[in-house]
Amino acid sequence: MQAMRVPTLTRRFAISRLRWPIVLFAMALGAPSLAQEPASQIRAEAERLQQTLKDKAISFPEMPDAATTVGNGLNEVIQGQSAGRVYSSLEKLGQMTDFLYGAWSVVDNTETVKSGFPAFEAEWEKVSSRVSAVDREARGKSWHDSPVAVRALSETAQSVTVPLLEGARGFAVSTQPRDGLFNMGQAEGEAEFAIFCVKLRFPRKGAVYPLRSLMPEIETLQEKANGAFQPPRSIELHTLFMSLNSALKQARELDATKSYAGALYQYLYAVGYFGMLDVASLNSSQQSALKNDLTAARQKLEASREDDSIAELFLEKAESKLAHADGSVPSTDDWKSAKVIIDQVLPAYFAMDKPLVAQERVSGTTIDVTLVRWPYT
Repeated sequence: MQAMRVPTLTRRFAISRLRWPIVLFAMALGAPSLAQEPASQIRAEAERLQQTLKDKAISFPEMPDAATTVGNGLNEVIQGQSAGRVYSSLEKLGQMTDFLYGAWSVVDNTETVKSGFPAFEAEWEKVSSRVSAVDREARGKSWHDSPVAVRALSETAQSVTVPLLEGARGFAVSTQPRDGLFNMGQAEGEAEFAIFCVKLRFPRKGAVYPLRSLMPEIETLQEKANGAFQPPRSIELHTLFMSLNSALKQARELDATKSYAGALYQYLYAVGYFGMLDVASLNSSQQSALKNDLTAARQKLEASREDDSIAELFLEKAESKLAHADGSVPSTDDWKSAKVIIDQVLPAYFAMDKPLVAQERVSGTTIDVTLVRWPYT
């Protein structure tokens, strides 16, 4: 039997984010003061999925460790929630929902699609209809009273459902119907997570975040990424460059649809990926200094009167890298990840508040100067 293939780009949540130990830009802060009710909702959903995993086992040759991956991931959701890391545990819940629905789709539909593409198409139409219904409901949400981070996670999940469905059909046509099942299930999982975010009872802390287009910043970072893509780094860090360009592509697409919360979230991920290209290992004195920097960053966000929940999400993930739930020692990449967040990701976030200025871009032998008004529209 031909092995099921799941394209890297469309596995963004389930696989790309799970391989942060390689790229490792997975970050951390806690927000216990505003988090009790949403935290309990996140925990309840993780426990529900844990129970369904017990009731409905997932097992297939191409992914023999699927059940373990999901089980461990859901445990991380609960541990993060217990530690007060509400935003990063919500993000992790989205990753696991994506992966679990993909695995279920393979288990549930493998026998059905053996009869050929028409059977796959029938299942695909059912999922597409459900995804469309969820998308309509999610797009009708008023986010005025919700944290911008929750909006960002929902918009990002919504944005990948159609590419996942298209990828599913493409694999079913080009290889065999079964090869499209995982992506098809992922699309449904992303839709379910998007609507979970929509329905989450999560009050906003502070003033509404002033969302705007990030296209100037996205294009500037893209040019830097293109310039950095040179041997031997382009070969040695190929996976990292793929993740960087994937995040930039998604940020650009979200920005184009005015999903500015999701665009900011993806842009900051791209900043982190770019930072990981050059970050050096930390010695003991640098590690000590970084811990102090993390404490200062937490204090700054706790004192903020703005909705800085996206910054909180990344800081939560940074802190979690240095405070493992099992008490294990942070790895070299853990320290690097936290360093990149403090030195590059959070400054990039706070730079969003500043008026944009003329940006010089090298194009061949000439200089292109882009003048940008504030706010950029």
